Amino acid sequence: MLQDLRGKRALVTGSSTGIGAAVARELARLGVRVVIHGNKNAEAAQAVAKEIGAAGVVLGDVGDGQTAARIVEEAVKLLGGLDILINNAGAIHDRVTNAEFDEAMYERVYDTNVRSVLAVTKAAFPHLKAAGGGSIINTGSVAGRFGGFGGSAVYASAKAAVHSITRNAAREFAEAGVRVNVVAPGFIITPFHDKTPESVRQTAAAQIPMKRLGTAEDCVGAYVFLASAAMSGYITGQIIDVNGGQLMV
Repeated sequence: MLQDLRGKRALVTGSSTGIGAAVARELARLGVRVVIHGNKNAEAAQAVAKEIGAAGVVLGDVGDGQTAARIVEEAVKLLGGLDILINNAGAIHDRVTNAEFDEAMYERVYDTNVRSVLAVTKAAFPHLKAAGGGSIINTGSVAGRFGGFGGSAVYASAKAAVHSITRNAAREFAEAGVRVNVVAPGFIITPFHDKTPESVRQTAAAQIPMKRLGTAEDCVGAYVFLASAAMSGYITGQIIDVNGGQLMV
């Protein structure tokens, strides 16, 4: 049933490393024409693009509205249209407690995780509609489900906002044939957790029913499922949790 993806056109934000890169690789393997996006790590973005034979690379901070619009237009020009948008760019930046966070940190986290989704989606929607419909997949987080661990309140609230934005957009865009869903990863070993102490990783793994931390590749199937209209054409406004049982709802 995944054959319907062949020839589709996708922009994957935050795809120079981690989950985004893994998803881009699998989409390309399935015959999707992919544009890779990166911000600070242009070299890694170019490397992924070369590896998968991507349609091109777009660079810039999607947390800035004007830059996000420019990135979408560049991607559409490279692809000749757009069928799939994966809003994967995001970061926790720093772990700061509720008693210690400042406005600059708040703005940084919300720009990266929330404004980026709003701005990229706004710019992409007309192109998805023009294509006769499509799929938007936003990367949420288990933190947005249960509130996150210590020092992640701002990030967790930002991801909860992504979940709510997704549900709202799903209602608004359904008439245009555009489905909007979330993949909410749990504790996934990617560059996101480079600074996470080993003791924290071990504790987290012990608390997960499957007794291991996830990988970027563990998340790929959920994105591919939601990208394929043949597989998920009647699914919109939903959150798919990929967390090894860390949270069950």
